[in-house]
Amino acid sequence: MTGREQDASALVDVSADGLAVLDAHGRFTFLNAAAAHLLGAAGLVGAPGPFPVTSGEAIVAWTPPGGRARELEYRVAASGNGHVVWFRDVTDVAHQQERLTAIARVAAGVTESASLSQTLEAVAREIVATANIAAVQILTIDDPNADLRILGMAGFGVAPDFVERFARCRALGADVRFLDAFAAGTRVVVPHRKAVIMADPLWAPLHEIMDRPDWDGFVAMPMIVRGRTLGVVNAYFVPGEEPGPLAFLEAMADHAAIAVDTAGLLAQTRTRARSDERRRLARDLHDSVVQQLFSMRMQARVLRNQLDRDPGGGDPARLRIAAEELASLSSTALADLRQLVFELRPLELEERGLVEAIRGQAAGVQARTGLTVDVHADRDRIEGDLDLQEDVYRIVSEAVHNVVKHAGAATAEIGIAVDDGDLVVEVADDGAGTGSGGSGGLGLVSMRERAERWGGRFAAGPRPGGGWTVRVAVPLPGQAAS
Repeated sequence: MTGREQDASALVDVSADGLAVLDAHGRFTFLNAAAAHLLGAAGLVGAPGPFPVTSGEAIVAWTPPGGRARELEYRVAASGNGHVVWFRDVTDVAHQQERLTAIARVAAGVTESASLSQTLEAVAREIVATANIAAVQILTIDDPNADLRILGMAGFGVAPDFVERFARCRALGADVRFLDAFAAGTRVVVPHRKAVIMADPLWAPLHEIMDRPDWDGFVAMPMIVRGRTLGVVNAYFVPGEEPGPLAFLEAMADHAAIAVDTAGLLAQTRTRARSDERRRLARDLHDSVVQQLFSMRMQARVLRNQLDRDPGGGDPARLRIAAEELASLSSTALADLRQLVFELRPLELEERGLVEAIRGQAAGVQARTGLTVDVHADRDRIEGDLDLQEDVYRIVSEAVHNVVKHAGAATAEIGIAVDDGDLVVEVADDGAGTGSGGSGGLGLVSMRERAERWGGRFAAGPRPGGGWTVRVAVPLPGQAAS
């Protein structure tokens, strides 16, 4: 062997990448040390390889005897009567790409206006979709001594009675390691956890469910946001895999924590908005119906006193005037009360549609307050989800209320149109150019939430020529954009 041939042979031997030669039938005729190590088996000369006997490059799956599946990136080139193959193990790289993709999908899902349970079910599915995790649970815990809530679970099949069975295990005194992660705010890693659980009679109520997925090791990752631990993500790893990588699981737990925290903040905001709306309705009742009823009572007393002074009937003209005033007050009070009840639950939406409901609302506001409210619509009826229309109605109601309360306006205009697949509604006034007490007002928050619930856009601000404008655009299902 020449010196150059010896150098080439040494180079092949020390290469960290797999190098092999295949005969015309795809059987190994030579493997360097790295190739034998990557393939995880000895004595492969003469055995068929996983690589095709055509020139090219790709990724192929390979599972050595008694080992775990690997992904091999390879390149094949023709040489004499056979082919030479270069290959390397890209399993971890591929898994890392899967994890990054999963994190990106979950991050996008958390920002969408889906329900919390839907979001966390999606997070659980994304975690299980990675190659080395067999099952996942996402739990929220308010009190470690009370019942937990499972908001996301994947890999266990249908298990509606999991919480009930888990409670029985706790009552028996089972060692619950994920509660350690919750209490300490740090991850808990337990190799070979399944064997321990399946052999422990204290876990017997959950044996059937816990035996469904093929798993071995266990990691409990706390869900922490703004310094508070909200729950844990339990990951069950497939046999033969060391629990990890923990950075991926930690990222998914962070996203789950953000989803739980955001849902809590939105619930608080909605509660404050509902309380604010109730207070507004209470003020309207006091300022209109209650005052009118008080006047009716006083007018009735006057009428009674006149009859007491003159049992014979008194002056008919004076009695008629008092009766007519009493009838007028009762008619106005009834109209105001009907309008306030309508604002609580606009039944006309289903019968007459959004446009007519807004026109009725505008007429009621004009009658009660004297504010001139004009409604312009490019059609008489909006086709769409009734809940969507009710949210749009509430936005208009809140915007008009803000005009009455804050703007000092003489007129307001409500525009309704369908444009490019969106329902677009604008409420504009000629007042002082102020909204509901600033951009952080609960009224604006409530309006924005209602619009974003349907994937819509919301804007509010002063008009260039004076006054204030509220604009909302909500996609209408079934309305194709031009």
